[in-house]
Amino acid sequence: MSTLTLKETNENQFTCIDVIGRLDTSTCSQLEEKLNAIINDGILKIIVDLSEMQYVSSSGLRVFLMTLKKTKAMNGKFYLCGLNPSVNAIFEIAGFTSIFNIFDNKENALKQL
Repeated sequence: MSTLTLKETNENQFTCIDVIGRLDTSTCSQLEEKLNAIINDGILKIIVDLSEMQYVSSSGLRVFLMTLKKTKAMNGKFYLCGLNPSVNAIFEIAGFTSIFNIFDNKENALKQL
């Protein structure tokens, strides 16, 4: 069974979510609900740190894409950081590296907000 842990931190006008574990069909709704709740609270500057995410499926990719569309429509910012080589390869195959703002680490993403 897949497990996913989400750690949320807030600083000034942005929210950071650390995704830990596997993001797949059985866990993607957990992340989707968390991101939707953040957006519904009016927070439109979001960084998702994937440095501790071991795997992402197409269901997980869909969550990221839908969140990007929502935040862009509301003039928000949605950044990803910390992709390990295997997760980065999945993003490249899906063509997501050209769609998303992806940073090496959280500190570099924060500089852009």
